[in-house]
Amino acid sequence: MSAALDAVVRSHATVRPRGLTSVCSAHPLVLEAALAQGHADGTPVLIEATSNQVDQFGGYTGLTPADFRRLVEDIASRVGFPLEDLVLGGDHLGPHRWRHLDSETAMSHAEDLVRAYVAAGYTKLHLDCSYPCADDGGVLDGEVMAGRAARMLRVAEEEAANSDLTGVLRYVIGTEVPVPGGADHEITRLVPTSADSARATLDQHRTAFGAVGLPGVWPQVMALVVQPGVEFDHLRVFDYDHAATHGLRSALDDEPAMVFEAHSTDYQTEGALAALVVDGWAVLKVGPGLTFALREALFALAAIEGELLPDGRRSELPGVVDARMLAHPEQWEGYYTGTPEEQALARRYSYSDRMRYYWPDPEIESAVTTLLANLSRRDLPDPLLSAFLPVQYDRVRRGELQPSPRELVIDRVRDVLRTYAAAVTLPEV
Repeated sequence: MSAALDAVVRSHATVRPRGLTSVCSAHPLVLEAALAQGHADGTPVLIEATSNQVDQFGGYTGLTPADFRRLVEDIASRVGFPLEDLVLGGDHLGPHRWRHLDSETAMSHAEDLVRAYVAAGYTKLHLDCSYPCADDGGVLDGEVMAGRAARMLRVAEEEAANSDLTGVLRYVIGTEVPVPGGADHEITRLVPTSADSARATLDQHRTAFGAVGLPGVWPQVMALVVQPGVEFDHLRVFDYDHAATHGLRSALDDEPAMVFEAHSTDYQTEGALAALVVDGWAVLKVGPGLTFALREALFALAAIEGELLPDGRRSELPGVVDARMLAHPEQWEGYYTGTPEEQALARRYSYSDRMRYYWPDPEIESAVTTLLANLSRRDLPDPLLSAFLPVQYDRVRRGELQPSPRELVIDRVRDVLRTYAAAVTLPEV
């Protein structure tokens, strides 16, 4: 289970470092695209559930860690992906979901959270205690964050012993961590983490792990999350700048069994992603970029549907989605500011893709089902595919892709994953 992770880490001691794409999404079509891409490439697939998607209470998807594992494995079996090549992880495991509560209550929930992930067989765990709780009074000290991460580590190792996973778990730590779910404001400037700050984080966590009696677990810490100057907000992408991380890259010189993990790599170019891998960011996380592509494909199909079917028979998917987002604005109104027109544009098109929280809504799910059923009953004219899904149209014309609506959607999501697949493996020289 941890062999794929260890192989990537070891490769960074060679002249041909490799990376691993971390798929952070719970949407079934995105998961199918990821597993289909891994099957086509013959590579392991790392899928991580974030703590806001999946927790012991169900998260916003309604799934517990055990439920999500069953969902992923069912999809893997359907597409023929070998389960031995599947790695499951938990992202942003910590008190973030309960930060409105006092720290002791929030940490109690966080301990139950990590216990549930380990019990369900997840082997890559991001311990993230970087967010203050209701009684913390502002920004946390590094020692406090590390101490809370150590509490979670202790619970994880206890559950690992109960689940025959001792020595198998791999941990990710870090205190300069992007907010789960994406930035809630316009970003004007990004400064990479300093090497001194990264080393301090390592020292604080090493000390905290020893304080809970687990210094021997340190070799299982596979990655450190830092800010390499990569992020996106609603309208802008901050591209990776190799020169800006020159000092930071030295922070792991004394940690040969550790790599960097990059969050918020969505929308980076293939060249930028490849540069991140070469510079030590072996794990590249992507989530909103995948559901952004999913939305593009589904709305493109809705446009085709609008050309082919009369009023009253259409799914009206874009309108249904916006109506449900307006009826339940909790997941976007704190993120999208400006005029009503600017908010409407952001709801539909923003890079931060707050729409992704709404796909499990029953009315939206019903509209998606209607859309796919409507278009499955008829041949899709090539000129319409060319107009609304031109890349997929080219593959259909070449005989590489079946023009069924479902396959078109999955292939559009795979376009994002193809970029990552190309970036994480250096070409032979």
